[in-house]
Amino acid sequence: MRWLAVCGLLALLLTSENATGASVEEVFQQYGLFGTWATDCSRPATPGNPHVVITTPSEGLVLEDHNLGPDFAVNRYSVLSAQPIAATSLAVHVIFQPGSEMEERQKLIFSIHKNTRRTVYNQAESGAVRVKDGVALAGGSKTPTLRKCRERSVSH
Repeated sequence: MRWLAVCGLLALLLTSENATGASVEEVFQQYGLFGTWATDCSRPATPGNPHVVITTPSEGLVLEDHNLGPDFAVNRYSVLSAQPIAATSLAVHVIFQPGSEMEERQKLIFSIHKNTRRTVYNQAESGAVRVKDGVALAGGSKTPTLRKCRERSVSH
């Protein structure tokens, strides 16, 4: 029953306007999401240590790139909407691999707490749930907890 309530809330949140009227960029800024995230920021990107970079290359466009290392293509997400659920939860609607043959709309929920971020829910628009309660259903493994990496200063 709880699961149905969560799905209903998610559907309502993702189909309605943000109650605060804030843009995706503003919501991501409020949650401190811009920058680089990884399980271990000091180690290179691998499937077990994805590096997630969240940027806003132009006004109104928020992109999230998942780098799994040199042997893999970068997974890109274009964020269409972001709706706070609670102080530590955010629902987002994205396009996975925009403009490619693999393009797919997805609904996600992130748990965000003390400079960590974790995907706790992911469902394709076509209906397939991929992550439920922080567990990837395909393999039964927990989604990684990503930590915000300190930005390196660049000297000129």
